[in-house]
Amino acid sequence: MSATGTVLAASDVSRTLYAVLGLGALAAAVLPRLVRRKPLSMPMVFLAAGALCGLLPLPLPDVDPVANGVWVEHVTEICVIVSLMGAGLALNRPFGWRAWAGPWRLIGITLPLTVATTAVLAWLLLDWPWACALLIGALLAPTDPVLAAEVRVGEPTDDEDDEDEVRFTLTAEAGLNDGLAFPFVLAALALAAAGGSWAAVDWARWFGVDLLAKAAIGVAVGLVLGRLLGRMFFRAGAPSLRLSEHMEGFVALAATFLSYGLAELARGYGFVAVFVTACAVRAAERGHGYHKVLHGFTEQIERLLTAGLLFLLGHYLITDGLAALTWQMVLLALALIVVVRPVTGWIAQHGFVTGPRERVVTAVFGLRGIGSLFYLSYALGHHGFDGQARDLWALTAATVALSVLLHGVSATPAIRHLDRLREVRPLDTPP
Repeated sequence: MSATGTVLAASDVSRTLYAVLGLGALAAAVLPRLVRRKPLSMPMVFLAAGALCGLLPLPLPDVDPVANGVWVEHVTEICVIVSLMGAGLALNRPFGWRAWAGPWRLIGITLPLTVATTAVLAWLLLDWPWACALLIGALLAPTDPVLAAEVRVGEPTDDEDDEDEVRFTLTAEAGLNDGLAFPFVLAALALAAAGGSWAAVDWARWFGVDLLAKAAIGVAVGLVLGRLLGRMFFRAGAPSLRLSEHMEGFVALAATFLSYGLAELARGYGFVAVFVTACAVRAAERGHGYHKVLHGFTEQIERLLTAGLLFLLGHYLITDGLAALTWQMVLLALALIVVVRPVTGWIAQHGFVTGPRERVVTAVFGLRGIGSLFYLSYALGHHGFDGQARDLWALTAATVALSVLLHGVSATPAIRHLDRLREVRPLDTPP
């Protein structure tokens, strides 16, 4: 091809990309209202659109998450932390050990059980080394109800009893486990660095530093910064600092990036810090309308990023990912979604105060999403998994896609059924 032809081809790619970006942004604004209360979700549409574009001879750039791992890591990282800020700001229920018993059960029981069970299945079905099996268990463990609006808490209100237990538990679980899955990813990296020898890993350091200390630093940074920002937003002496009076939503991004950056500089878990910061800001003046402004801004940014990433995910699956899939990988992905998560979620809720229908819905709707893509790109930025990189991406992308499709179709009917039953008899207490 001549130099002129090359320039024209590159120009066509950029023009097509701009058109796709514009159409995608417009669709991200319109689709949530079109699919509301239907067995369909915006993520499903963008995933399908990406797959369709992968089938058509459009001049779009190739999507290779292995070759472009650095930018994939950072884009997914931004999407996750913005989502965490939005989740924390949306929660109306004040923090408390008893009030948050549902999320604690899923974090303390379901999360480690999911990691362990998925790792064993990967070792048995795929014959992967233990380090690789543990990694896939860790990165597929976090949940992401952002991908199904029906199963997450809506916008902030001034009524702390406005949330039903299912939506609250799933939203709070996702806010917490996006950060608390990190120790298991680090365990897989340590196991890979030790050549797959469990005995060669310093598990005492992992438990003390990676599991406890880094999580504690994240919580501490989030609490301190959230309280400082909350005081500044709502009770600062100078009107120019009392930002709640100016109603500027982009301040949510400032809180997000500041919290994440400070926690990471302190060698803590930034994901945990962002979610705790959001909860602390919300607690500073729980009924103030500024929370709706902050939440609305983060939701818009999150929607755009999520739509773009799912479009690219669908494109990648069609152009490369599906070719790398084996039937064992598909079986593992299905087992995680329809067996492992429901069973471990049900076990965690044994004896909980909710009724059986709510426990079933909470156990089933543990969506996999952007957090899994971030953890994988993060892990592949370290040594130890180069040989399995394409298999890991194919399995992770297929699992997220299956979760988007299966949960996207079933979330609205399931939640609407619970809402109808709740109008007749409260479901938060067993009959």
